[in-house]
Amino acid sequence: MRKPYYLLLLLLLLMGQSLASSAQEAVPVTGSVLTDAGQPLPGATIFIKGTFIGTSTSRDGGFELRTDFSNGPVVLSVSFVGYVTQELTLSKPDNGIKVTLKPNPIQAAEVIASASRKEENILQAPVTVEKVTSEQVLRLPPPDVQVGLNQFKGIDVNGTSMLMNSLSTRGFNSPKSERLIQLIDYFDTQSPSLNINSGNLQGLPEIDTESIEIIHGPASALYGANAFNGVLLQNSKDPFVTEGLTLRVRGGGRELFDGQLRYAKRIGQKFAFKVTGAYLTADDWLANNYSATDRRVESRNNDQGSTLGYDAVNNYGDVAFTVPASYPIADLRGKTLFMPGFAEQTLVGTDERAKSLKVQPSFSYLLTNTIKVTVGGSYSRGTASYQSSSRYRFKDFGTNQYHGEIKGSRWFVRGQSVQDFGGESYDLNLLGSFIQNSPIATGTGTTYAQRYFGAYLNEYAVSRGKGQTNEQAQQTAFSLVNGGAFQLDPNSAEFRNLRSQIISDATPGRGARLNPSSLLNEGNAQYNFRLAETADLIVGAAYRKFRLGSNGNLFSDIEDRIQNNEFGGYAQFTKKLLDERLKVALAGRVDAFKNFDPAFSPRASVVYSAGATRQHNFRASFGRAFRSPTQLDQYIRLDVGQLLLLGNVDNGFQGYSLTRVGAAGPLAIDVASLKLERLSTYEVGYKGAIGEKLAVDVNYYRNSYNDFIGAQRFNGNPDGSRPASFGAAGSRILQVWTNADQEVNTQGAALGLTYAFAPALKLAANYTLNVQDDTDVQNADFQTYFNTPKHKYNVGASGTVVSNLSYALNYRWAQGHEYGTPFAVGQLADYSVTDAYLGYSFAKIGLTLQGGGSNIFNANNIQVYGGPQIGRLLYLGLQLDVK
Repeated sequence: MRKPYYLLLLLLLLMGQSLASSAQEAVPVTGSVLTDAGQPLPGATIFIKGTFIGTSTSRDGGFELRTDFSNGPVVLSVSFVGYVTQELTLSKPDNGIKVTLKPNPIQAAEVIASASRKEENILQAPVTVEKVTSEQVLRLPPPDVQVGLNQFKGIDVNGTSMLMNSLSTRGFNSPKSERLIQLIDYFDTQSPSLNINSGNLQGLPEIDTESIEIIHGPASALYGANAFNGVLLQNSKDPFVTEGLTLRVRGGGRELFDGQLRYAKRIGQKFAFKVTGAYLTADDWLANNYSATDRRVESRNNDQGSTLGYDAVNNYGDVAFTVPASYPIADLRGKTLFMPGFAEQTLVGTDERAKSLKVQPSFSYLLTNTIKVTVGGSYSRGTASYQSSSRYRFKDFGTNQYHGEIKGSRWFVRGQSVQDFGGESYDLNLLGSFIQNSPIATGTGTTYAQRYFGAYLNEYAVSRGKGQTNEQAQQTAFSLVNGGAFQLDPNSAEFRNLRSQIISDATPGRGARLNPSSLLNEGNAQYNFRLAETADLIVGAAYRKFRLGSNGNLFSDIEDRIQNNEFGGYAQFTKKLLDERLKVALAGRVDAFKNFDPAFSPRASVVYSAGATRQHNFRASFGRAFRSPTQLDQYIRLDVGQLLLLGNVDNGFQGYSLTRVGAAGPLAIDVASLKLERLSTYEVGYKGAIGEKLAVDVNYYRNSYNDFIGAQRFNGNPDGSRPASFGAAGSRILQVWTNADQEVNTQGAALGLTYAFAPALKLAANYTLNVQDDTDVQNADFQTYFNTPKHKYNVGASGTVVSNLSYALNYRWAQGHEYGTPFAVGQLADYSVTDAYLGYSFAKIGLTLQGGGSNIFNANNIQVYGGPQIGRLLYLGLQLDVK
């Protein structure tokens, strides 16, 4: 892999230039930050406005900041979560500053930068956006901070194991979060091979999280084609501002161990660095749904409990055999027999521990007070289960990331390089099937599956010869072969040897190893032009290049890596009118792709701020977005046994429908190659503060999708041609991703309320509605996978009872709904979760004792059909902060 050493060289050159040209000398400014009750506020941030010069207060609320007064007065901006930001103008050095911050319990004055790609008050954001502060992040329950985001309105989390979670907004949830992009400090976190955002498995440790911002709905106009249903942005802590050592250790149920460490240090006035590490391990949640697989997934399947056997959702290796027309007894001809597969726990075996290891160093240098250079990296490895076309066990799956940024007060240039590694990951379906189809002994051609089906058919024939009915003979044969003698014993040495051999083999058609290693290189830049006091223009550009590699194990890259690229440019004009109460913004972006036509993404928005303090904000927006099919959608080639998954960017396919039949049999169909998915959204909303204690955020949206990307299954030849007849020799059941030929419409609303009675009690409640108009979808072969509860709500309470005791409690309920992936389709029951947190702080020594848990009542919490029950996880821990 080519590592970006040029970033380090550039940093050294710029450092040298800066040192040579710097002639100004800063002088110290000291003071303290207090509450209105006179109590010190440790951790408050102080910035020199318009620069990157900043610091934070110590345990006693004190601070020291070196400031240059040679260019006139400076403005200090002082802020702390839950308090109103104060600005203080200094014309000369002062060593006795006292700043008093007033409480702002409903966080109405929070500043965000994600919605418009520039800083603005959250009340005046043009679209629906949520901000989660560092204080809230630390109160979210383990093991994955992103699971806790389910507590906020409009956000759905889909968990396929303890550490593999994906986020969605406004419907079409999936385990791979392909319609919402996830960023850390504006760098994309997706795996280049799988295009998945794996929760926080490779994300930011909580102790280094400054805030999380979530945009709901289309953001392609500013973030590109895949910011389709939203953006998740995690902001890390600045080592210039938040110095010192933070150590957190937690332990609890399921043998949980969670350790995190962050050390940040400023050296002089120009240089700062930080190193963050995190390690988590616990007994994973494993799936155990043994219902019959839906016939939309396995068309030949029998009912659960059938004496012919059946394909179970979370059994792997349920090999099928269709009795041929040559079989002597007519009652069994054409019937499909299924051999029982192996449970997920059996195949995962000693890999059942969930694990996550992350190491993230970074180095920052101030070229000037307004220009900062940062270079960093991220090493991550993890073990978890993932679900899409199959169930996969990711073992030591991870990424290496290198990134660099040069940032001014009005501009930035960023670049990163990411390579992922499959490690020792494997496909559970393939593992089970290849075990069943292995020879029963060295030198023999008979497999375990052949022996099983042969014994069944022989016993059935013998029983019929003895006068048994068809049903009786099936029961007799089924009882014989399921007694254990005709199946491989999972506790045997033969099973362990086969499992190890198949897992370590990445050869297509023979091994279950999933070991892609792909690269993503990207860069982007932006400049904000100030046109007038009330108008500005943002322009930006971005480029990304994928180099996909799997040695034919996942992609159609038999000979060489597949290269794919895309680039785009965007602009946004913002104007304030009517005494700056009315803000109008127009944005647009053009993206070009290797495999698709260029796309234009516009967004128009208006925000009106009413009230004496502009506390009532009404917004309306229209946006269009485009989604580029994932790299897997475009280039996959994976045989999962009952079907063959193929990419669809060439000339399309011809085949026969699995569901539509005419007078002459299954209807011939044509499947066009993929196009970009298009979305148009209208949204209206209100966000404001009613008095000093009540915050309200309400929105309504309507989405119209065209060329909607979904899955289609049919009978066809792998080369794209139509078979001579349905099921002809050489044909397969194929699955490709394609576009719907009709519009798909959804609509929804969300309401969030926060009422702060007192510091000891803040109540929060929210409700989310999502509805798909599925009457528009006419093609039975096409699956949209809306996968979203119609109704969902949260009710929570939090606060600080005494100065050192804090708590948070949240109850979440979601209505049951159908959930589908290419692996499994079925109905989820209503599910609910209660999470709790309790912390006691010893402020003088910087120690906080913590306790709590997720799903503390162990209620039903299956978020993905075919995925696990995510049960109770209780923990105790401590956090030490040394300034």
